[in-house]
Amino acid sequence: MTDLLIRGGTVYTPDGPRRADVQVTDGVITAVEQGLKAEGTTVDATGMYVLPGAVDFHVHSRDPGFPDKEDFGTLTSAAAAGGVTVVLDMPNTVPAVDSAGVLESKAALARSKAHVDFGLWGLVRSSTTPEQLEAMADAGAVGFKAYLAYSFSLSRKQVLYSPGVDDPDLEAPADYGTLARLAPVVAGLGLPLAIHAEDPTVLIAFRRPQLTYDDFLHSRPPEAEAVAISAAAAVARESGVRLHIAHVSSALGLQAAEDAIRAGTALSLETCPQFLLLSALDFDRVGAAMKMLPPIRTLADREALVDGLQRGVISVVSTDHAPHTDEEKSRQLDEAAPGSPGVQTLYLSCLQLAKDLGDVWQAPRWVSSAPAELAGLGESKGAIAPGFDADIVIVDPKGRTRVQAERMRSRQRHGALEGKEFDFAIKDVYLRGEPVSRGGKPRGRMVRPALVAR
Repeated sequence: MTDLLIRGGTVYTPDGPRRADVQVTDGVITAVEQGLKAEGTTVDATGMYVLPGAVDFHVHSRDPGFPDKEDFGTLTSAAAAGGVTVVLDMPNTVPAVDSAGVLESKAALARSKAHVDFGLWGLVRSSTTPEQLEAMADAGAVGFKAYLAYSFSLSRKQVLYSPGVDDPDLEAPADYGTLARLAPVVAGLGLPLAIHAEDPTVLIAFRRPQLTYDDFLHSRPPEAEAVAISAAAAVARESGVRLHIAHVSSALGLQAAEDAIRAGTALSLETCPQFLLLSALDFDRVGAAMKMLPPIRTLADREALVDGLQRGVISVVSTDHAPHTDEEKSRQLDEAAPGSPGVQTLYLSCLQLAKDLGDVWQAPRWVSSAPAELAGLGESKGAIAPGFDADIVIVDPKGRTRVQAERMRSRQRHGALEGKEFDFAIKDVYLRGEPVSRGGKPRGRMVRPALVAR
């Protein structure tokens, strides 16, 4: 028997948008066509967009380790409110996800709190072994992340930004040699190898006090991003690994990535709404809420990234959702913690950008189908089509949403996009056919990539 029928909306299907009804049985889409018979719950979506749930390729739950900043419950509640039905959580929680045992423990914690589905990235340390990668893959890792310029505290089991610091407790950051050693292993597993692309030697050379936003930009120059992308691509090319560049922020970094693609590197790129909607000119209005790593750069960088997204060189828009407490973000620039929430506004911000660029239907590709495919989830997530999970977002294209702190569900209420207005409103969100945007019991599941036989 049909559990849910969504009628009369404009549905974004793999073949493009069209008027259709969507039928759901046992949490799975069973038909997408006009004139379907109503049995069970019926939702009238006349005049609405019916979109696939977003897959946020890059979030930081802060859980375990820093639940005062965020936990899986608040993260996934914010995701559900914003139409994100899958979050892929990065491994720099505490303890960092550097082994199968830690990954399994984190998965159990997430299952107890998650309002949407989730996947987990594994960490590449400079001491990581092939056997550890294989075990994490068997435990369900969606990919592996190397933090160039970030050391590892042996006592705290924590990834720390500490380039050039000499401390016996700190294991040296994963470097290009680490990538060259382990890329063939990751390639053999069929999983992506992601990097935080900032070269530590460049960062050390440009280090300075960050009293103004210009100081901050000077301390994280685009050369650091471009050098890291070029070098990582060079060492990864021979292995055939799918190298993923997280949060591309600069025109120079984008150029380095395009050079690497032309040279034959299997490379994928993501950028974030903050880099597509804001520039350094916004700092006087937004303040330290827009401090993040890498930084929001110049208007020219923003325009280059938008162009790269339109041309398809950048395939994914994710958030790098990285909240702190509001107190930590309210400090002066040099003391404020870097990062911002973003998962609740991902879909709306991309719909707005796509509309402004002349084709609103680009947005579901950026935030849903492309990241699902890249994460190895393209057989069940990222599309409204028979056989796919009924992860569905109903959007009012005549609605209006203003980003306001009191409506945010993350622990950090004041984010970089506060005050932004979007010409859309999210009306309902379904996870496997069940409504989740208004709260309720956690029902998220761990997703595993289909790229590797388990």
